[in-house]
Amino acid sequence: MRLCSIASGSSGNCIYVGSDSTHLLIDVGISGKRTEQGLNELDLSMKDIDGIFITHEHTDHIAGLGVLARKYEVPVYATKGTIEAIKNTSSVGEIPEDLFQIVAPDEKIIVKDLVCNPMRISHDAADPVAYRISHGKKRVAIVTDLGNYNDYTVESLKGMDALLLEANHDVNMLQVGPYPYYLKQRILGDRGHLSNERAGQLLCRLLHDKLQAVVLGHLSKENNMPELAYEAVRVEVTMADTDIKISDVPMQVAKRSERSEAIYIA
Repeated sequence: MRLCSIASGSSGNCIYVGSDSTHLLIDVGISGKRTEQGLNELDLSMKDIDGIFITHEHTDHIAGLGVLARKYEVPVYATKGTIEAIKNTSSVGEIPEDLFQIVAPDEKIIVKDLVCNPMRISHDAADPVAYRISHGKKRVAIVTDLGNYNDYTVESLKGMDALLLEANHDVNMLQVGPYPYYLKQRILGDRGHLSNERAGQLLCRLLHDKLQAVVLGHLSKENNMPELAYEAVRVEVTMADTDIKISDVPMQVAKRSERSEAIYIA
């Protein structure tokens, strides 16, 4: 099983998850050309993609969806609310109705030899979800765009082999930065985005001795830096009362506009 961020950040998100025979994209918030380029670097093409799973309808997650879905006739999986919101997003254009496949939180969807399990998240979108994907006993989760987390979130993410987890902003950078007050409040709110520290605190509750990799993703271009995110999460885990050391778990920060290092789940 392989996990790779093709692009991750406030300006566009596209994540690949696949097995030897099944290939999925989680979100396509970048151009079709960039999506193709990222797949080519993984020795794949859009013709190999068996499905596109959309977390929610914000532009940084669906910018390339219309073009790719129409050109390659790829099934598009999303919640009912997200599908309606996509249809009302004029920049996406019309997507053939028969390509849409409705998913619901905690109801499994099987695509060939992969099992996809959506989970509820708190974000200011129509009906957003994160995705857990498994191949046999191997399990990964892609969890971004959550303003907060609770016991449901933690229980839903326990036992993963790899995690792509949002570390969106440094609180101080956001507070003193150029964003207008209302936008700062939105990002900091319960339906906004996870800060570096909150990402670290959530990770502390998910660490276990079989966790093989952590990828920090969806970093804000204006309100974060890769080094800040990495260090803040490392500090939170180091300070926590846990038997697992962060040095025991390979951790990387997903690159904003290029493919990150692929993760192979052993």
